[in-house]
Parts: sequence; structure tokens; C-alpha cells
Amino acid sequence: MISLDDIEDMTDLSRDEISAIAEHENLPEADASLLGDYLMHLHHGPQRVQAMICEDIRAALHRDDTSRAAELYAVLHSFLASHPEAAQGTS
Repeated sequence: MISLDDIEDMTDLSRDEISAIAEHENLPEADASLLGDYLMHLHHGPQRVQAMICEDIRAALHRDDTSRAAELYAVLHSFLASHPEAAQGTS
């Protein structure tokens, strides 16, 4: 049987990045892993993942949850370091 760890290990995303997608899309982690992997293989898909994380940062700031915004900022920073093609404006 394939475990959640196995599914997450098959993607190019970290556990925190998958969790951010799960939070944004209100999905279980396994589904978020599959969605994230799918998006990472689409043209402009990495930019969509980056946008999801940014939207969640804004949402956290609007509800004055600065600790969650800081956590998500760290996820965004790591994501962009691992996937520079995700930077907004990149073709």
C-alpha cells in the first residue's frame, strides 16, 4: 500500500509546500500532493503554486495572523529558491 509519505516523496514539492496547497485548496494532503505535482508540470503551473502561497500570506495578514503569515513566507522563500521558474513574470 502506498503511504502519504510515498505520495509526497514522488513530487518535487516539500511537505510544507504541499501543506500550503492543501490549506489553500481545502484538500487532504494526498490530494494536494497530486494537485501540486500536476501543477508543477504545467506551463505556468509553478507560478500558480507561488500565487496560492502568496494568497494565503495575504489572507493570514488580513486576519492579523502574523505568525501564520511568517510561516507561509518561509515556505514561499524556500519554494522560490527550489523553483526559480515560479517567480512572477517569468516565462
